[in-house]
Amino acid sequence: MKKKSRIWLVITGVLFIVLGVVCICNPAETLFSMAWLIGCFTLFAGISKLAFGLRTQNFLPNNGTRVLMGVIDIIFGIFFLANSIFVAASLPFMFAFWIIFEGISLFISSLDYKRFGFGGWWGIMLFGIAGTVLGFFALKYPEASGMTLSTLFGCALIVNGIAHVVAFIGIKKLEKHVGEVIK
Repeated sequence: MKKKSRIWLVITGVLFIVLGVVCICNPAETLFSMAWLIGCFTLFAGISKLAFGLRTQNFLPNNGTRVLMGVIDIIFGIFFLANSIFVAASLPFMFAFWIIFEGISLFISSLDYKRFGFGGWWGIMLFGIAGTVLGFFALKYPEASGMTLSTLFGCALIVNGIAHVVAFIGIKKLEKHVGEVIK
């Protein structure tokens, strides 16, 4: 790997770490940024779910929930993108409702997987139940869920940054090892 390519791993890693610390130190501003990012991701997830639901409607009998969740995700995504300030203030509530709907959808989907003999259906069901419970918890404590969202986002950026720096170190060692083997 070229030296310039490797250095971008370190630069990206350091930037992720700094951005993660900024997110943790500025939770309100992080919520504004998250409203936009979540809008993009939710819109994409909704389109993906809708496409999957429409393509598999002949195979999975309870596919209506997937299609419905795709449409709901698309609506949430567009709403998040169009109303960032309002969404940032209400993001903890919206997130809680979304998690509840996703949990219920996973629970219902697990029944399809069970019907078709997938051995891990019960894991999907447990995640659905856990998601629903966590959604109700977030709904009851919106301040805590808002701070938690900002903190988790910041932590995820820091972990990603550390991974980039570790990858840089690993690539340097790998190149040194490959160079010794080739000699």
